[in-house]
Amino acid sequence: MFDSDIERALRAAVVAHADQTRKGSDLPYATHPAHVALMLARSGASKSAIQAGLLHDVVEDCDDWTADRVSSEFGEEVAAIVAELTEDKEMTWEERKLSAASKAKTISLEGALVKAADQLHNLSTLLEALRAAEDPALVWEGFKGGRDETVRMARLLVEALSGRCDSRITGASAAALDEIQALSS
Repeated sequence: MFDSDIERALRAAVVAHADQTRKGSDLPYATHPAHVALMLARSGASKSAIQAGLLHDVVEDCDDWTADRVSSEFGEEVAAIVAELTEDKEMTWEERKLSAASKAKTISLEGALVKAADQLHNLSTLLEALRAAEDPALVWEGFKGGRDETVRMARLLVEALSGRCDSRITGASAAALDEIQALSS
């Protein structure tokens, strides 16, 4: 049912990402953390994990958000999960993705679950874009790693998360990756 702490996190995510859109589309970025939170709720995740799912990108993508702000407004537990998932933007794209796959093996179970839901939504929206595209090569133009490296890094992450969290989420991610590869060949 309704939870005021999750409502606060949802509102914070919507405001924080207000001027952002999803890669390659005009969809408001806030649809992404909302979908992540829905997946987490469906999998029975804790309130802290759902809040972290809503806030998982604010520190790395929103100028006025810091780890301290997340902690102050949402508590240490939520902040700790968000911190586990926040990428260091000073690293190259490849370094960030390799680091995320490596960290996925040792982060908290709640962090792994949030990361898995994040990955599943990213892969699902990519798959949807590829299915709808007249020319799938055009979809890949917006990806720093291109098709092959993006798929390789995604597979490393899915493999690292497999066995650590809800198999429905990691299994759906693996299936989406297989279809993405088939559509992109």
